[in-house]
Amino acid sequence: MADRKVRVLLVDDHAMVREGLRVLLEAEKDLEVVGEASSGRDAMEMVPRHRPDVVLMDVTMPGMSGTEATGAIVGMGLDTKVLALTVHENREYFFRMLAAGASGYVVKGATSAELIGAIRSVHEGGVYLSPAMAGLMVGEYIRSRGNQPVTGNHGLTPREVEVLTAIGKGLTNQEVAQE
Repeated sequence: MADRKVRVLLVDDHAMVREGLRVLLEAEKDLEVVGEASSGRDAMEMVPRHRPDVVLMDVTMPGMSGTEATGAIVGMGLDTKVLALTVHENREYFFRMLAAGASGYVVKGATSAELIGAIRSVHEGGVYLSPAMAGLMVGEYIRSRGNQPVTGNHGLTPREVEVLTAIGKGLTNQEVAQE
């Protein structure tokens, strides 16, 4: 089982983006691209056939959006995780993808190392949010509390509060880990 590669399905309406992602991911010994889809509808049809571990999903595509496809794929009840890869760094798309069941959100301005780390993290059952989007989420949480400090019975451990505070300061995942 340790030698099993992480199976990835690429979904983006731009062929050049898919080709570049394929080259990038297949250079990694533990990653394997099992298919490419140019639309959300194609992705929905390919998931049951190819059984990817992770679907790398563009958010905005003609026809069925990445958000709609994500909801449908997650609703299939398979072990497939969806990781959004998008140009959109705004709350609307971010929260829509998370609500649809995405396990992570990476912006296309990320480094290749960040993307590869995100794929591995999501595959292992984690959640990955690009630092900018994690900061947005922390900001939303703080605003929902009326800017009151995070104290008392909030359901978070002291360590989780510490991590959220660091993310809210804009630290990267690696900087949070070091701190």
